[in-house]
Amino acid sequence: MSSGSLDNVGTSADGKMRAVGDDHWPIEEWCIREPELDLDQLARAESIFALSNGHLGLRGNLDEGEPRGISGTYVNGFYESYPLEYGESGYGFAEDGQSVVNVQDGKVIHLMLEDEPVDVLRGEVLAHERVLDFRTGTLDRSMHYRSTYGREVKIRTRRLVSFVQRSVAAIEYEIEAVNAPMRVALQSNLLANMATTAEGDDPRKGKDLGAVLEPRFAQGHELRAVLVHSTPASLLTCASGMEHVIDENGQELHTDVYVEDDKARVTISAELEPGQPLRFVKFMAYHWSSRQSPEFLRDQVAASLANACAEGWDGLLKDQKKTLDWFWSRADVTVDGDPAVQQALRFSLFHLFQAGARIEGRAIPAKGLTGPGYDGHAFWDTETFVLPVLTYVLPDVVRHALLWRHSILPMADARSELFGMEGALMPWRTIRGQECSGYWPAGSAALHINGDIADAVRRYVDATGDDDFEGAEGGELLVATARLWMSAGCYDRDSVFRIDGVTGPDEYSALVDNNVFTNLGARANLRAAAVAVEHHAKLAQRLEVSPEEAQQWRAAAHAMYIPYDEAVGIHPQDQDFLLHQPWDFEATSPEEYPLLLHFPYFQLYRTQVIKQADLVLAMHLYGEEFTPEQKRRNFDYYEGLTVRDSSLSACTQAIMAAEVGHMELAHDYLREAAFVDLHNLHHNTGDGLHIASLAGAVMAVTNGYGGMRDSGGRIRFCPRLPRGVGEVSFAVCIRGSLLRVTIDQEQARYQIEEGAPLDFTHWGEEVHVTKSKPVTLPTPEVEDLPRPAQPAGREPVRHTG
Repeated sequence: MSSGSLDNVGTSADGKMRAVGDDHWPIEEWCIREPELDLDQLARAESIFALSNGHLGLRGNLDEGEPRGISGTYVNGFYESYPLEYGESGYGFAEDGQSVVNVQDGKVIHLMLEDEPVDVLRGEVLAHERVLDFRTGTLDRSMHYRSTYGREVKIRTRRLVSFVQRSVAAIEYEIEAVNAPMRVALQSNLLANMATTAEGDDPRKGKDLGAVLEPRFAQGHELRAVLVHSTPASLLTCASGMEHVIDENGQELHTDVYVEDDKARVTISAELEPGQPLRFVKFMAYHWSSRQSPEFLRDQVAASLANACAEGWDGLLKDQKKTLDWFWSRADVTVDGDPAVQQALRFSLFHLFQAGARIEGRAIPAKGLTGPGYDGHAFWDTETFVLPVLTYVLPDVVRHALLWRHSILPMADARSELFGMEGALMPWRTIRGQECSGYWPAGSAALHINGDIADAVRRYVDATGDDDFEGAEGGELLVATARLWMSAGCYDRDSVFRIDGVTGPDEYSALVDNNVFTNLGARANLRAAAVAVEHHAKLAQRLEVSPEEAQQWRAAAHAMYIPYDEAVGIHPQDQDFLLHQPWDFEATSPEEYPLLLHFPYFQLYRTQVIKQADLVLAMHLYGEEFTPEQKRRNFDYYEGLTVRDSSLSACTQAIMAAEVGHMELAHDYLREAAFVDLHNLHHNTGDGLHIASLAGAVMAVTNGYGGMRDSGGRIRFCPRLPRGVGEVSFAVCIRGSLLRVTIDQEQARYQIEEGAPLDFTHWGEEVHVTKSKPVTLPTPEVEDLPRPAQPAGREPVRHTG
């Protein structure tokens, strides 16, 4: 058992961003393996080993329940609200916060060896291993344990959250006596109001609400138990249950069930002989609602448990493998030449699948269902980083995510009305749909979220051809978001349309005028809405959009102010950004990052320092608005100001570094994005994974090395690789056709594996590909360009191969 901490990650003595202890996870293609138990890294491992299907999520806590970093069992959309406190409130401030609730925990299985509990803090762990298997969708654990009295057992567990039975999770548990016969007692628990973790000063952490679940119903019979609890403020009810199936193997068993308000326990006692293991399967089910009665939810849990038992462990595991085989056949991304990145990309894709597979009417939170970070809220990064990947892999999931956005339109409309504007003002952070940001300069002022949502709608419709969605919920999202821009912006005396007092993606700048990213997103939003109502007369009629209003959108888009400094030859991030004093990076010590934890926003807002890619992100998403020379000059300038205090930055810098020709730098940033959680680069993986950064790592390959762009209604590829990468392969699903793209140092091959022919461009050349006729085209040589400078101490770690 290791006692050395691997949390010394992020900045080293020379100030560079580094990952110490990178060999904590042995490099393997299809799994993450923890070869020994590291008690100093429990919270981080719990996030990395989390299992989810987008509806139900289990953190990778130890089966014994203790020790633990953060206890966590989450059901998507289940939250508690609480009043936001302000020292000095103001009109329009968000009134209530929302925080994800740790619901009833069914993972905990206590084990007694005679009269000694299995406790890794007291006994001796002779061997311990956990494996997150990307192809089976299971968390596998094995432990060889010796008690203080000398009793030895081997314990093997497998855990899964079903992709097929949405509300079901299961644990296969096996124990074997090693050196002598012994009586064991297994206590399988279902526990409500478990303590999670103390709050810290880091605003990225979630709020610990304490014991918020109020008991409504508790019942136990034979090997089954059900608990039902409600939240006092949000008035949501969650029912959970567990059932057990035991392989007796000739042992004489004694069982018991005990139930109280916040606890249900099934006890199994048996006499074990060496070589005769005891095995049982624990099935769990969860259902919640804001409307259904506790009794109705109880019955749903009972039905789900019955279905799970009928399917059995082997059936659930077979379905899990079948689902993942299908997923990997279309989602796998291969990178030849960097095995650590290969492993990290599959880790990223696996957790992306887990985050979205069965959301069905819910959001994809920033942490998925892997931890309580950011209170379980969904932000703009879902539409900007996660959905672009899923659009070309799992378009049905994207449709569900956008349907959730559509479902919260009434609340967005009400907030817009409160602000005296038309259309919908989408929440910056939320679970249910209400704005939950207690800091409005970085919340409500970040109007670009409207453009981000519109961009996701546009991309989904273009990639799938889902005209029905564009004429219904998608079109309604486009119109509602477009109408906001017309009241948020105005024409100046030169007939230029401007949008003032907003905050862009860079949260070290706020309340600026004419942020380029925001304005370009508004322009694209207005144009997409105009196209939608022109294509769908019933949509225009239903929403009362006149031809004159649609023309006003087009006119505002055409007149949109996009600042450009002719003297310097770059686009300022906002119209006044270049007038600010540059931040003194030389005087900033490595220990003072991230800056938001060590400096007041008053200082950050008045200087040229960038938390995360902003103008550079605009060049990625709206690249047709910039010339190649502008992109290169912009990229080089903003490299010197971007400190990457956000996990959302490195992936975008990787994509644009590749586009402008800095291929080795692109690979360095790809590694940083891919390793953000495996190497705990931002010191907060324990609070949950950075789902958007994991998605961004995938885009660093597809959009970076593959040069894939999708704006303007056409797919474009400009592929090339850094010199150390031998080959890259990925697939994209476009209008039902699966296109495989394979790139090496000299050429790119395009082959349709499923579906109809496709048309796209390769470095500007028109390409037509059919299933029977793949196309191979040359790629340009990599240029030798001077490497741009980053802020002192914030250079990415250079990959040496």
